[in-house]
Amino acid sequence: MGKKNNLLRLSPYILGLILLSFLVGIALYDHLPDKIPMHWNLKGEVDSYGSKFYGTFSLPFFTLITYLILIALPKIDPKRENYAQFAHVYNIFTALMVLFLLSLYGVVLLASFGYQPNVGVIVRIGLGLLFIVMGIYLPKIKHYYFIGIRTPWTLASEEVWIKTHKVGGILFVSAGVLIILSILFDDVVGFFITMFSIFLFAAVSTVYSYLVYRKSSNSR
Repeated sequence: MGKKNNLLRLSPYILGLILLSFLVGIALYDHLPDKIPMHWNLKGEVDSYGSKFYGTFSLPFFTLITYLILIALPKIDPKRENYAQFAHVYNIFTALMVLFLLSLYGVVLLASFGYQPNVGVIVRIGLGLLFIVMGIYLPKIKHYYFIGIRTPWTLASEEVWIKTHKVGGILFVSAGVLIILSILFDDVVGFFITMFSIFLFAAVSTVYSYLVYRKSSNSR
């Protein structure tokens, strides 16, 4: 029970980082322009702006909501009692997600002050690192409904889940490496390499889980 509670407890460090993002927004608010860059096209050019208030606080608010949802998921998972078995992995995942979102907020603030950060490179490096770390820990994730490679076949069989996540870990790390290497190309090519890597390895994981399930069913 103690381990379970530790998993579900809000981290003061992560909450502190999110609170800091709000405080930074408040401190800089009067110095920010009326329109805040919110979206960049494939060439790295700003193509959408938000109002001053929305642009300043939407990402911190979205980060907070995302974190609270991640904390709440184990409570509503039918297999919630087993989350304590990989509490360390789950906490790493939530922390990485928060850090990734806050790094995007940093990009928005820099762009608001006239700097021109290479958004494509920053996003691809962050996304690639996220995939690599997730891939390293993916084989350790137990049989759950909200976390992991969730296909009809992995959810139906714990054996299929375990085998798929072992292969999926390798695929995620490979995708992460390809995404990071995509920064060697221009933003348009890098974007397509990133999307291709994500969809390819997602498709391979799905097909593999089906094949393992069918083989397992035929052997019974």
